[in-house]
Amino acid sequence: MNIAVTHKLAKRLIESQSQAISGQQLADEFGISRTAIWKHIKELEEKGYTIESIKKKGYRIVAIPDTLEPLGIQTGLTTKRIGQKIEYVESCPSTQIIAHQLAQEGAPDGTVVLTETQTAGRGRLARKWDSAAQKGVWMSIILRPDVVPQKAPQFTLVTAVAVVRAIEEVTRLQPKIKWPNDILLNGKKCTGILTELQSDADGIQALIIGIGLNVNQEKKDFDPEVQEIATSLKLESGETVSRQKLVQSLLYYMEIYTQLYIEEGFGMLKILWESYSTTIGQPVRARMTNQTLEGIAEGITDDGVLQLRTADGKLHGIYSADIEMTN
Repeated sequence: MNIAVTHKLAKRLIESQSQAISGQQLADEFGISRTAIWKHIKELEEKGYTIESIKKKGYRIVAIPDTLEPLGIQTGLTTKRIGQKIEYVESCPSTQIIAHQLAQEGAPDGTVVLTETQTAGRGRLARKWDSAAQKGVWMSIILRPDVVPQKAPQFTLVTAVAVVRAIEEVTRLQPKIKWPNDILLNGKKCTGILTELQSDADGIQALIIGIGLNVNQEKKDFDPEVQEIATSLKLESGETVSRQKLVQSLLYYMEIYTQLYIEEGFGMLKILWESYSTTIGQPVRARMTNQTLEGIAEGITDDGVLQLRTADGKLHGIYSADIEMTN
């Protein structure tokens, strides 16, 4: 079975919306027999698509499965780079592990790794990340930007803006960003971002950006110890959210904003980031490996460094820390 034809057929039927298309018309458009069209239709049905066959009118799609398979994601994807190549597995220890291996093997810029569940998902500082099956978006994106290694950390902030914009677009929610890599809804965490680097003496070879996004979890899907601090889009909106639409929107904004950063720097994106920040202007506690500081978070630099002013008036640059709100 030609997967490319199955993909194009799904896209054609989806674009026709509720209007049925005859098997003969599809056969003529794709240059194959009506029998071959029927076989591709059966292939789509096996993947979970509900397709109605209307006598003397043809086929129309009634329902689309909400999986993270490339067929469903790429059918409605509008990007030129990010997501044009998708590596999909139903289950894996971590998409970051797969992405690192693919990057070392030469995977192109914009390659995306998606899975329905992770058995060993992780966040910053090697912390465990729960990845409920078929309930969230667990993904890694391989980028190969022509930038110096010092500009790598800002990609975490750029990604945060892309995630927020995607959530806003697909839901009615108003997410906030907690420096440096958490997305919050009503003060609870719904998304984590992990940026890792492959580099050598010549510079960045690849950035591996991991995104874990809680989408349709119920409270019982979270471990008891995080139930009061973690949430999902469904819990906050009261509605089931299409993971496909969310991924399509996220990849779109990732492409737009990473390109903007590469071409024009962090200036415009910094303004966007600060507009969504739940940290800026607030009293916070920054826990670092060698010290803990308390003060007011005044903003971020063009390098993404948090500016923390302590009670003695000194301004401290925070490069990496756990941030707690203290008000």
